[in-house]
Amino acid sequence: MIPNGYLMFEDENFIESSVAKLNALRKSGQFCDVRLQVCGHEMLAHRAVLACCSPYLFEIFNSDGDPHRVSHVKFDDLNPEAVEVLLNYAYTAQLKADKELVKDVYSAAKKLKMDRVKQVCGDYLLSRMDVTSCISYRNFASCMGDSRLLNKVDAYIQEHLLQISEEEEFLKLPRLKLEVMLEDNVCLPSNGKLYTKVINWVQRSIWENGDSLEELMEEVQTLYYSADHKLLDGNLLDGQAEVFGSDDDHIQFVQKKPPRENGHKPINSSSTGCLPSPNAPVQSPKHEWKIIASEKTSNNTYLCLAVLDGVFCVIFLHGRNSPQSSPTSTPKLTKSLSFEMQPDELIEKPMSPMHYARSGLGTAELNGKLIAAGGYNREECLRTVECYDPHTDHWSFLAPMRTPRARFQMAVLMGQLYVVGGSNGHSDDLSCGEMYDPNIDDWIPVPELRTNRCNAGRHQSAVCELGGYLYIIGGAESWNCLNTVERYNPENNTWTLIAPMNVARRGAGVAVLDGKLFVGGGFDGSHAISCVEMYDPTRNEWKMIGNMTSARSNAGIASVGNTIYAVGGFDGNEFLNTVEVYNLESNEWSPYTKIFQF
Repeated sequence: MIPNGYLMFEDENFIESSVAKLNALRKSGQFCDVRLQVCGHEMLAHRAVLACCSPYLFEIFNSDGDPHRVSHVKFDDLNPEAVEVLLNYAYTAQLKADKELVKDVYSAAKKLKMDRVKQVCGDYLLSRMDVTSCISYRNFASCMGDSRLLNKVDAYIQEHLLQISEEEEFLKLPRLKLEVMLEDNVCLPSNGKLYTKVINWVQRSIWENGDSLEELMEEVQTLYYSADHKLLDGNLLDGQAEVFGSDDDHIQFVQKKPPRENGHKPINSSSTGCLPSPNAPVQSPKHEWKIIASEKTSNNTYLCLAVLDGVFCVIFLHGRNSPQSSPTSTPKLTKSLSFEMQPDELIEKPMSPMHYARSGLGTAELNGKLIAAGGYNREECLRTVECYDPHTDHWSFLAPMRTPRARFQMAVLMGQLYVVGGSNGHSDDLSCGEMYDPNIDDWIPVPELRTNRCNAGRHQSAVCELGGYLYIIGGAESWNCLNTVERYNPENNTWTLIAPMNVARRGAGVAVLDGKLFVGGGFDGSHAISCVEMYDPTRNEWKMIGNMTSARSNAGIASVGNTIYAVGGFDGNEFLNTVEVYNLESNEWSPYTKIFQF
């Protein structure tokens, strides 16, 4: 077309062809006038191209003085693979990165001030975020100083706090434990007001009393909530010490510290030397103080994720009306019992709960009794071991394991109990193992695994043996829950896919009874579930059976005698210490047991 006598022609393929050729020139090192040295890797490129897409490099090139000489730019804190991704983007406008590399691409884009790439990478991370990864994503967003990304992650945490509190990354966070004494007829305020008071108390403890945040986290802190709605140090209570919690394993005393005399001047004190009032908010001049999400988990028990003095941490708070009351509620009978029972009468009562709520625990049958070991609760990874006697409906403590662990493998061999691998909640996966000898009631170390292992199988799959075969049941792949089941034949060293389950799940429990597999509970990708199914290897068929009375994710399921028990786990709101049994004849689960009343 020649409008107004001028020749006009647009070659639609020119730009695409030119950038492809330009990128080829870069990769072959032709006409390149800038050398990037990234952690020992050398990359050649063209200054003009990089200056167009990176304001950071434009500033460097513009300050060289001689625009014609070859520039050297050195980076010691970037991933070479991520920089290569950005170079390809600069030449082709196409951003291609493996999912494992996206965080490094984001970091490199931040350094080079490539804001559009940074935003795209942030949106990609948000699209893949789930309850398992959100804490690591928040740490990343905080490290990068990205308020947009940080606000979106915090909004997700606020919506899914209880589910997040079951995950391993949550249990690795530093934690502040508060026991708050209440005057009679005084209740704790709402979440928002309560944690504002908590933050003010922490600030006063650090800036006025000279405590460090690490010191405050070393033990349970006893506080006092007065009738005039002030949160005060526990030393205002009468007495010097109290028993906070006790069991067969240990007794913990909380010493009520006297007011500290020191020369620390409060950071926000005025020149007149006047101290702020006890409930006056104190602003940190350097670090962030923020409540991210909080939840009332039970009566007078609260859970919170917060940033205290720049430290991302968990706050556990429990209020009680008197020092003598127990911090853990005791389940009550849900069925009324007659006071006119005759001796030897068979009655039905709720099964006794474990002393500790546990998720990701190990369960096994040993000498006709149910063993429940380790696992997580909201506050810590446990090493305590409990033993349930079905005949007396009684839980007792065995010697504690030497190492706190959860999501590990447990097995009985020749009358002894073995545990291996898992996670201790604070560091990498474990390689250590230990053996329990019931004759001496003690644990003995065994040789370590060659590699650290947690969630043996694939991610949170159920693992068991039946008929000389090893079964791997469900689990997750890239956090997508699976219903697939594989069976390993050691005779010919082969894996075979068998019939899939009816429900995809990870974190399920599995037990063997009468030559069949029973798989119950778990997490289906959105919530904890209660459904149970049974596998018949003779028919290669899965069949749905009665649901448990509680949803249970990462619970323990084991057979003792001719009975299947489900114990502990996480129901989507609380960590559980409850037990229930499966009746083969009625195809029902029940939290009740029948005992003789004498």
